Amino acid sequence: MHNPSAVTTTQESGSVFELVAQMGGFAFNRAVQSINSNGLSFSRSDFLFFDSPVGLKTRRVNASLSLSSRSGFRSVWSEFNRTIRLHSERIPIGFASVQIGSGDNNGNNNIGSNDGNNTNGLRDDGCGALLDDGVRLNGVEGGSPKRVLILMSDTGGGHRASAEAIKAAFNEEFGDDYQVSVITDLWSEHTPWPFNQLPRSYNFLVKHEALWKMTYYGTAPRVIHQSNFAATSTFIAREVAKGLMKYQPDIIISVHPLMQHVPLHILRAKGLLQKIVFTTVVTDLSTCHPTWFHKLVTRCYCPSTDVSKRAMKAGLKPSQIKVYGLPVRPSFVKPVRPKGELRRELGMDEDLPAVLLMGGGEGMGPIEATARALVDSLYDENLGEPKGQVLVICGRNKKLTNRLLSIDWKVPFKVEGFVTKMEECMGACDCIITKAGPGTIAEAMIRGLPIILNDYIAGQEVGNVPHVVENGCGKFSKSPKEIAKIVAEWFGPKADELKAMSQNALKLARPDSVFKIVHDLHELVRQRNFVPQYSCAT
Repeated sequence: MHNPSAVTTTQESGSVFELVAQMGGFAFNRAVQSINSNGLSFSRSDFLFFDSPVGLKTRRVNASLSLSSRSGFRSVWSEFNRTIRLHSERIPIGFASVQIGSGDNNGNNNIGSNDGNNTNGLRDDGCGALLDDGVRLNGVEGGSPKRVLILMSDTGGGHRASAEAIKAAFNEEFGDDYQVSVITDLWSEHTPWPFNQLPRSYNFLVKHEALWKMTYYGTAPRVIHQSNFAATSTFIAREVAKGLMKYQPDIIISVHPLMQHVPLHILRAKGLLQKIVFTTVVTDLSTCHPTWFHKLVTRCYCPSTDVSKRAMKAGLKPSQIKVYGLPVRPSFVKPVRPKGELRRELGMDEDLPAVLLMGGGEGMGPIEATARALVDSLYDENLGEPKGQVLVICGRNKKLTNRLLSIDWKVPFKVEGFVTKMEECMGACDCIITKAGPGTIAEAMIRGLPIILNDYIAGQEVGNVPHVVENGCGKFSKSPKEIAKIVAEWFGPKADELKAMSQNALKLARPDSVFKIVHDLHELVRQRNFVPQYSCAT
């Protein structure tokens, strides 16, 4: 047991600040683990261990971070911040190219040229806005299309799905008034190695639960992730700045927990916080990582009251928070076509009740084992006929698709690969089996499908299980046989339970959430149009 009342540092050579800047590696440990009423455990860390190889030697720093040792820790933190500020004050190439000054902490901008002109042909209009042949670089000008930049990363399919939903809603509601032509993976496309390997690292970590738990819960304390972002900014700020200025957006929308801190740090340093609307759309339904929240955002859109409470705890003001629900594809808002018609188009039996089995975009999980158990439970041996049918979505997993297609099933069995019209697949079925992904849950609720959750990712998806079960919208089980038994009962003696859960799901559904989000964004931009600093006409 370490002593939590003291801060102890040990190293062979060099300074602790040099080690933090290198951020070679870290792990976390704490002797306390909490288990909630649902049997889902989580742990948080206040013990930090750095291990950074330098040459042939290994430097180590052990630091127990405790509030009771405030003086020692404050001196370390103060010195660390001083070092990071020193590096961060360098103007990133992307902003230097348009001669934007460093600004102050309040977002006030200082143009880098005293005469309002620069070598790039850009000039100051006298009101703090840069002009290029009469077009404002901040984009806020009546009559011209507004530019929207959505920041995301392909760490799981939910972030891209939400980004695509927002893009589609802008197009439906405002047409050519908004240009949402770029949905960029900020880390992959605009950061150097090793930061551009983030999506690949995530896919590796989530397949190794212990490593993912260590990463997720270990970086949850503010002192850890803020220092990590500060150090990271030193290395990637220039590239990220170039990426942001390439698109010159009026609105920046983050749909990823790692897309707030670095971009906002850049915007604040360059005095652009009052010129660009920066918003966060949280895509985790219940439990979520603290990095989702940053006090400098214009707006934070939360999918549930649980998430809004976490935002308030993180220091956001009520005026910054809107609880609209999780953004889903606008196609889910359209009226549902009759089940018989949808089943006929999909090549399914028009009369038998149907269960939808999903494994996400990559077709992961025990899909084949669950499919076999479902077929056994949905075939009446006495009558020699099926009492239900199965629709399986295998995503991009072609091997699984081909394997399932090669089997001679005893009940009507339809196999699909990666589909783009999920609303039709859900509309053709009576219940769904899936892992606890927030997007799939939100879409299933809109379609009124009772949900059987068969897995979840530690951390961000843990809270989705009680969200579904405790609200009477479904059940949770990892056992293929138990899942098959539940479905057979729903299609037989417990049909009333299936109907009740369907009604509960519809009550929780928020089909218009994405439209509320884009209309609120439109209003924010409209308000910015009347800020005096954007017009010198008067």
